[in-house]
Amino acid sequence: MKRAVITGLGAVTPIGNNVNDFWENLVKGKSGAAPITKFDTTNFRPKFACEVKGFDPLQYMEKQEARKMDSYTQYAIAAADECIKDSGLDLKTCDLNKVGVIVATGIGGLQTLEEEIINFADGNRIPRFSPFFITKMIANIATGQISIRYGLHGVSYTISSACASSNNAIGNALDLIRLGRANIILAGGAEASITQSAIGGFNSMKALSTLNDSPETASRPFDKTRDGFVAGEGAGVLMIEELEHALKRGAKIYCELAGYGAASDAYHVAITHPEGLGAIVAMEEALSDAGISPGEVDYINAHATSTHVGDTSECKAIEKVFTHSLHKISISATKSMTGHLLGAAGAIEAIACIKAIGNSIIPPTINLNERDSELNPQLDFTPLKAINKEVLVALNNTFGFGGHTSTTVFKKFIP
Repeated sequence: MKRAVITGLGAVTPIGNNVNDFWENLVKGKSGAAPITKFDTTNFRPKFACEVKGFDPLQYMEKQEARKMDSYTQYAIAAADECIKDSGLDLKTCDLNKVGVIVATGIGGLQTLEEEIINFADGNRIPRFSPFFITKMIANIATGQISIRYGLHGVSYTISSACASSNNAIGNALDLIRLGRANIILAGGAEASITQSAIGGFNSMKALSTLNDSPETASRPFDKTRDGFVAGEGAGVLMIEELEHALKRGAKIYCELAGYGAASDAYHVAITHPEGLGAIVAMEEALSDAGISPGEVDYINAHATSTHVGDTSECKAIEKVFTHSLHKISISATKSMTGHLLGAAGAIEAIACIKAIGNSIIPPTINLNERDSELNPQLDFTPLKAINKEVLVALNNTFGFGGHTSTTVFKKFIP
C-alpha cells in the first residue's frame, strides 16, 4: 500500500499568520482571545472571540482579486501559498493532473452572505446583489480558487462536516494517495465566521463562553468552570504527498500521515454522545488503519472545545480506547489558545500534532486552573505549560454538529 507523508504546512490563525508564529505562540501558551473588532457587539452577549489579527490579503493577491473573495477564501489562499513554498515543490515540473485540493469548511462565506442579505433588507428589498455574491459565498470556492490559482488539475472538492470538516479532508487525501488517485493533495480547512449571525446563533444555542471580563482565560477545556467555546477563525493547509514521489524530488518530510477514522454519534444534532460512542469508533478505526496499537500513542490533540458535555464525553471515549495506556499519553487542548476554528480546527490542530512530533514538545492546555473532578485523574491534560517529550505517534480528534467524528494519526517518519 502506498504511504503518505507531510511535506508542507501553511497556517493563518488567531495566534500567528504563519506556521512558525503559530507554533511559537502555541508553545508559549498565548491566547488569541480579545474583544471583537469585526462588528459592534453592543447588543450581543459574548463580546470577544479569537480573531485573525494583522492579516493583509494584498500580500497574497491583487486588490481586484481580494474584493472578489470572502475572508475565508483569502485565509485559505494565504495558507496554501505558505504550504507550497514550504514544501519546495516546483509546480513547473509536476504532473498537475495528479495534484489535488481538498479544502474543507464548516460554514463557508458566511460574512459575504450576511453582508448581502443585510444590504438587501436595508435597500427596500430591491435585488441589487453583487455579481460576486455567489462565487464569494459558496462553500467550495476556497478549493476552487486554489486549484485555479496554481493550475492544479487533480481532484478538487470540498468537505463540510461542521467542526470535523478539515480532519475529514486530511483523511480523504490519505485515502486518495493510497489509491493512486493523486501524487499530492493540498488538504485542510478554512473558516471566517466571526460575524453577527454566527455569534448570535451560537449564543442562542448557549454554546459560547460569556466571560467578557477576561477573554484570554475564557477558553478553558477540562476546567471545572468552563462555560462554552470561544469562536475562532483562520485556515490550515497541509501538503500530503505520496512517499515515493516525495523521496524522488528530495522533499523534506515532517512526518507520516498513518491513519484515518470517521464515524457518527448518531445521537443529536448539537450534543456529543454522553459516552463518546462516535469518538470511540473514529479513534479505533484510525488506529487500526494506521496499524498502531493504543499503547504506542504518545500525544492526543483533543477536540476539547471547553463545553461541559463535549469535554466530558471525549474523555470517556479516550478512557475506553486507551484503557491500559492512559498513564503514558499526554493530552492537550490547543483551542484554549486558538479558540474554535470550526471547519478549520482539524487542520490547525493537525499542524500542532506535526510540530509536536518534529520538536518533541507537547503544547499546553492553558487556563486549566481548577481541573474538573469528574474527569479521570489519570488523564494528563498538560496544564498551563508546554512540556518536552518525545512524540513518535500523535492522534488528532475533531467532532462536529450532526454527530460527525473524525480522527487522524500522524507518526514520526521512518523510511
